[in-house]
Amino acid sequence: MTEGNFVDYVRMHVASGNGGKGSAHLHREKYVPKGGPDGGDGGRGGHIIIRGNENLWTLLGFKYKRHFKAGHGEHGSKNRSTGADGKDVFLDVPLGTVVRDSDTNEVLFEITAHGEEKIAVEGGKGGRGNWHFKTPTNQTPRYAQPGIPGQEKQLTLELKVLADVGLVGFPNAGKSTLLSVMTSAKPKIADYEFTTLKPNLGIVKYRDFRSFVMADIPGIIEGAAEGKGLGHYFLRHIERNSILLFLIPADSTDISQEYEVLLNELRKYNPELLDKNRLVAISKSDMLDDELIAEMKIELDKDLKETPYIFISSVSEIGLDELKDRLWLLLND
Repeated sequence: MTEGNFVDYVRMHVASGNGGKGSAHLHREKYVPKGGPDGGDGGRGGHIIIRGNENLWTLLGFKYKRHFKAGHGEHGSKNRSTGADGKDVFLDVPLGTVVRDSDTNEVLFEITAHGEEKIAVEGGKGGRGNWHFKTPTNQTPRYAQPGIPGQEKQLTLELKVLADVGLVGFPNAGKSTLLSVMTSAKPKIADYEFTTLKPNLGIVKYRDFRSFVMADIPGIIEGAAEGKGLGHYFLRHIERNSILLFLIPADSTDISQEYEVLLNELRKYNPELLDKNRLVAISKSDMLDDELIAEMKIELDKDLKETPYIFISSVSEIGLDELKDRLWLLLND
């Protein structure tokens, strides 16, 4: 999937259908010139329904079409015949989609399961026919209820990527390179910051035909939790990952400090993110010799405390098999 095809934020206008009118028909047939009321009810208007689809990974389908309108309910007719319901409109979205009311910013619901259906906008109810209003003192009511009009809403769809492992790190830490080596994904790779502007997903093939999904999240900068840069757009994708893999380059001036800054941004955005399993990967370790790695381990054991870490190199493919093993154990712990 190319970066341009990954759409994770969409605003749309939706309208449900009007309910059909109830009928005020009076029963008439041969030899029955003055029958009683037999007007049927109107059908309900069509709903706007959001449905989860595990085969979708992006909101690309709503990039060019953002107006949806459900069908109107049919009017009631004679012989107490109820009008047909209006046609519902189903909007398929990827799992992990959050639906908001654009005007109030209220979260209406989230879609997290395949086939899960939620009514975003209800269709108007159909009006009742005149036979409902028949009484001993009013045996031939010549009126019926009109249908209730449908509703219109502005909705905002936000996709939070569902992945087993999310890569977290500062810009240009090597996250895209690692994803390209461990999966068949082809993210954009360059030697400048913010090369990645949209999340990239890849499937990591593990032994015995097993696999898990890894997501390359765009780089976090200090202040991202307050919305600096594109912080809020980036950080929301981390909420749906089971494991957070922190990627810190070996040539960083202070690995422990960089890790603390990243943790602090996650803490400020959503403290619950710190409850997830974490693993620190020291990338670009092919530039280190054994003696330097041994010295760094002494410092990391003291500074990272109980957080596990591993030395890897995406270019030289050092430590990648061990990384897969450790991620798999964390996923199935």
